[in-house]
Amino acid sequence: MSQVQDVILGGAETPVARTGDRDAEARRALWGSALGYAMDGFDLLILGFMLTAISKDLHLTQPKAASLVTGTLVGAVVGGLIFGMLSDRLGRVRVLTWSIVLFAVFTGLCALAQGYWDLLTYRVIAGIGLGGEFGIGMALVAEAWPASKRARATSYVGLGWQFGVLTAALVTPILLPIIGWRGMFALGVFPAVVAYVIRRKLHEPDVFIAHKARTANAGSSLRALVADAETTRIGIGMIILCSVQNFGYYGIMIWLPNYLSTRFGYGLTQSALWTAVTIAGMALGIFLFGHVADRFGRRPAFLTYMLGAAIMVVVYSQLTTAIALLIGGAVMGFFVNGMLGGYGALMSELYPTAARATAQNVFFNIGRAVAGFGPLVVGIVSAAYGFPTAIAGLALLYLIDIVALLTLIPERRGVDLA
Repeated sequence: MSQVQDVILGGAETPVARTGDRDAEARRALWGSALGYAMDGFDLLILGFMLTAISKDLHLTQPKAASLVTGTLVGAVVGGLIFGMLSDRLGRVRVLTWSIVLFAVFTGLCALAQGYWDLLTYRVIAGIGLGGEFGIGMALVAEAWPASKRARATSYVGLGWQFGVLTAALVTPILLPIIGWRGMFALGVFPAVVAYVIRRKLHEPDVFIAHKARTANAGSSLRALVADAETTRIGIGMIILCSVQNFGYYGIMIWLPNYLSTRFGYGLTQSALWTAVTIAGMALGIFLFGHVADRFGRRPAFLTYMLGAAIMVVVYSQLTTAIALLIGGAVMGFFVNGMLGGYGALMSELYPTAARATAQNVFFNIGRAVAGFGPLVVGIVSAAYGFPTAIAGLALLYLIDIVALLTLIPERRGVDLA
């Protein structure tokens, strides 16, 4: 019997089950979800690198430039709600495809923007598409993989994001001077090809098909997030965790190239290299998090990483030499973003199949919306007190994160996704 059969409910047969190829299907689900998430990471990081060029060309103030990131992340909240509910009702693969296409089309349209307002509009709508991808992909993978490997599988999806941002950090200094910011946005149409491949190659998880066979009308998946006092309490905890996760990530990554440039005089290529090393640290953190969470539990893994993040943002803010920044950035990245993939397994185990994608998208994208103010807050604090102070201040958020984890989030490692 294949490992993926461990998570099948009710013994329902599907075309995939009849071929005895569930393991291969699980791997395809992982690759498809990770690739779609990589497109998101690529887009958001190149936006950080391009803010200066866009501002100069369209005559944007610093707050307006930062609002392009904020608008994208606020749009993601709307998309997370819409696409999450559609996914729980209509299917993971179909709705994931729709979200990627919407994201691709409006990212490409950003290349045609003539001013602030039309560019902001395109970014918000692209964010709506972006908002659907995290939760649906995580639910798809969690339902396709066995319980014993669930956290590492969702962490591998999180690695897709890191692959996207690492690619952006390496290619943007090369391509931006050649094709400009409009050309970089034009590259955003390529995820539509990914959507086509996903639609052709993937099937719905057996867990979801069995659920739909038993339940023709599951009711409102959004209402299921506040079904009772315990569920509501867990939801509040997840909002805090996802908000701190995203606030710390975007607050650091959007301004890191600018910080290295203004304080240490690094050029675009050098700033990109230092940023790439930070991202590499994040990737290692994500990879190891899944293994730790599967072996020791979700709460011990999150607690370890949260403590590490609180310590390292303070340490990094005090570094002044090139080699220290290089090493410190990698270690900070390891903890700050190493938790990313773990949310997929955590929320999949906290919520039923009828509301799994909705929960993933709603809570993670509420966190993204809160994080949309991260670059703005970091920018304001940096202007008044300096970037080191702004980064060190993030430690307080991770302490709040720890309290929420210990008081609001239960441990359900390995639960059957019934």
